[in-house]
Amino acid sequence: MNKPIYLDNAATTRVYPEVVDAMSPYFTEYFGNPSSIYSFAGKAKEAVDKARSILAKGIGARPEEIYFTAGGSEADNWAIKAAAEACGDKGKHIITSKIEHHAVLHTCEYLKKKGYEITYLDVDEKGSINLEELKRAIRPDTILISVMTANNEIGTIEPIEQIGAVAKEHGILFHTDGVQAFGHIPMDVDAMNVDMLSASAHKINGPKGIGFLYIRKGVKIRSFIHGGAQERQRRAGTLNVPGIVGFGKAAELAFAHMEDHAAYETELRDYLIERVLGEIPHSRLNGERQKRLPGNANFCFRFIEGESMLIWLDRQGICGSSGSACTSGSLDPSHVLLAIGLPHETAHGSLRLTLSYENTKEEIDYTVEQLTEIIERLRGMSPLWEDFCKEE
Repeated sequence: MNKPIYLDNAATTRVYPEVVDAMSPYFTEYFGNPSSIYSFAGKAKEAVDKARSILAKGIGARPEEIYFTAGGSEADNWAIKAAAEACGDKGKHIITSKIEHHAVLHTCEYLKKKGYEITYLDVDEKGSINLEELKRAIRPDTILISVMTANNEIGTIEPIEQIGAVAKEHGILFHTDGVQAFGHIPMDVDAMNVDMLSASAHKINGPKGIGFLYIRKGVKIRSFIHGGAQERQRRAGTLNVPGIVGFGKAAELAFAHMEDHAAYETELRDYLIERVLGEIPHSRLNGERQKRLPGNANFCFRFIEGESMLIWLDRQGICGSSGSACTSGSLDPSHVLLAIGLPHETAHGSLRLTLSYENTKEEIDYTVEQLTEIIERLRGMSPLWEDFCKEE
């Protein structure tokens, strides 16, 4: 292959040329501050309003319920910390899951140090929440439930509508980290019964550094960043107009092509899964087989160290990951894989390949061929593999 094969779209995506073209004028031509009152700034404000409307429509929300942030991590932090602060008089108990993104888990750890109690729900071997366990975890002082729409590592889609219904029945705020799901699968905030939802542009072929937090009208949470009166006095800071325009354009394209892209990615994903499981011994698929994100495939290979596998794949021009890009510098096994019950040594041999509609069957064939050779080579150097073969 002459060009890199990019199979890490859960980490970030290529920005569409149409998105770059839409953003460009707002760097050099319509560069006014949308908060200013003179007419020159009006173009920027109009562009922000248009993007806000596109994003809101895509999840069945109102434009005034969309608040722009610097990305998904900020949106998660804002939702959880502000909800904890706003509901502190009612209680200090928060429920989340063991497989959340670290933007949620580390925020909960921060609040625990401030006197809040956190319940971390177990998941089954496929990564799914048990609704009965959720119900049992609810207490009179429970103020927030935060469960991701779809997992960033193993792609499992959670039963968000049912979780939201449980939260609604008990009068508890419900936040979902929708970063991996937004623009890839249909989402409707009313059907999902969510009060807050986080999203990010760079997961849907938009620019980095821009996201939003959906806050349902009537939910009383305060500002997270203090300063000016932007975003209806809820999020201070000059609006990132080019980023917002790019987010709007990327979302517009994602919504327009969602069905076709999802069908293509699902077919390609299933082809990849079938080849890997059928041709590489002692491999397993992590996460739900069907109820998973269209482009997500996550494997574990016994007797393999994941970092070595990634290095060899990179040498062959293949871009993948062993888990979340946000923890790529860590030598610890994935907390998600441990939560679904994998032993440490198996979790260390993980590989996440996340596809886009731009990937081809030829790229998948090349990847599987290279992966098969790499695993055979690495196992040949593994004393664990040698011992296993002797026992057999």
